[in-house]
Amino acid sequence: MPLLNNPFIRQLFSSFLDLAPILAVVIIFQVFVIQQPIPDVAELIIGTFLVVLGLTLFVQGLEQSLFPLGESMAYAFARKGSLLWLLAFAFCLGFGAAIAEPALIAVADKAANIAATGGLIEQSGVAKDSYALGLRVTVALSIGFAILVGVFRIIRGWPVHYPVFAGFGCVAVMTPFAPDEIIGIAYDSGAIATSTITVPLVTALGVGLATAIKGRNPMTDGFGLIVFAVLMPMIFVMAYGMII
Repeated sequence: MPLLNNPFIRQLFSSFLDLAPILAVVIIFQVFVIQQPIPDVAELIIGTFLVVLGLTLFVQGLEQSLFPLGESMAYAFARKGSLLWLLAFAFCLGFGAAIAEPALIAVADKAANIAATGGLIEQSGVAKDSYALGLRVTVALSIGFAILVGVFRIIRGWPVHYPVFAGFGCVAVMTPFAPDEIIGIAYDSGAIATSTITVPLVTALGVGLATAIKGRNPMTDGFGLIVFAVLMPMIFVMAYGMII
């Protein structure tokens, strides 16, 4: 089909196919299991189209901006040969991407409201804002540190499982001593913070760096940064809960 030769139309169709199983599950359970009519079909169709369009634009944006940007920066720092600046860039990239994550902002605000309702902090706007900001900064610092460790691992050529085992060991040791109210947030914070902004940038950085460094394999060395970004917030947020 001539239309499918257009990259945007092809990506639009691909996004619809990616979304189709979710729609099928919802419609099947709504009609055959719950046995109720689908409410407001027109809004469902419009909303589905907007989701497909948004997903298409998001993927196009990643391919045209974040992926090339991350890889080019990794190449530039690898050629420059400055370990200190490369590690500083990795930390700042992780921190900046995490602090801007929409999911982290929303969950931090929700956690602050629940903490205030449960009597952990004062029932005031200032206390809730301070708690939410502290949680966001803590997660962002942990993501920055995680990317720094991951980049250092790529440079040194260490196997990815060594620091992962050490990190999960820390999580296992800290969990019994952390406040019950913070453990659930800590365990979810890594997945929350590694979302729409962080993952593309970090993946591009890892692959670009492994490609630029002689003797590194982009497949075995370039990936694996995200696992540190998921793991490290568990440790930092539990420590945050113990301190406050």
